[in-house]
Amino acid sequence: MSNIASLPLFHQIAGQAVLVLGDGPAAEPKRRLVERAGGVIVDDLPRAIDEGVRLAFIAYEDAKACEVAAINARCAGMLVNVVDRPELCDFTTPSILDRDPLLVAIGTGGASAGLAKHVRLRLERVLPGTLGALARALEAARPVLRARLADGADRRRAVDAALREGGVLDPLDPAAHERVARWAEGAEGAEAPGAGAVAEIVLRSDDPEDLTLREARLLGIADTLLVAEGVPAAILARARADARRLPLARSGEASGMTLAIRRDGAETAAD
Repeated sequence: MSNIASLPLFHQIAGQAVLVLGDGPAAEPKRRLVERAGGVIVDDLPRAIDEGVRLAFIAYEDAKACEVAAINARCAGMLVNVVDRPELCDFTTPSILDRDPLLVAIGTGGASAGLAKHVRLRLERVLPGTLGALARALEAARPVLRARLADGADRRRAVDAALREGGVLDPLDPAAHERVARWAEGAEGAEAPGAGAVAEIVLRSDDPEDLTLREARLLGIADTLLVAEGVPAAILARARADARRLPLARSGEASGMTLAIRRDGAETAAD
């Protein structure tokens, strides 16, 4: 399995105190970020320690002052972010694309905030402003879909089929949210794809960038992976985290949408 440089988390801070230290231009964006997330700003370190604050942003212009404050806050049990000092950070803040309640967070682990920003700006042009409405409509449709499709795997396959490229709820279609209610009731493309569907990927290289769009999509929706010996972890990292992973020899245990993965020239269970 491939490693990632940091663990991405969405931390809920609404109504909670957050320490923000600094008065310069570097501190102001952190204040706005905390306020947007509903946090209550505390700007005094001793008070934050007394109140058991858990999150700290430090943005002093003086480098030594940042180091001292970071040590004190961390010793008090806080998770610390020091602006432009990734070596002092317990966490970094991503560039955020906001389609409330859908958030896309783009981070580089502190390597380049500028790169994260420009990736976000590109995505801003691609992702429609109605994505938030689609997310809310899907949330509202859960009870209806659960009543119609009692099995969780069937519901997941129905959602995958609807949200795929060209599907009835394609996220890049600005009008997709208008069709959710009818889709959940089964009136428009709500049928779950066959639970016994089987597909195959024959790898041409060990580089996941060489996967076709279809192959990448199949990895993202498969319930069970039948994995040949030698398939690299970088390829498997593109699959759903909760997908079952079995050797090809155990193909009889597969369930749901099944994907067999082998290298070019290797045999599969279907051969």
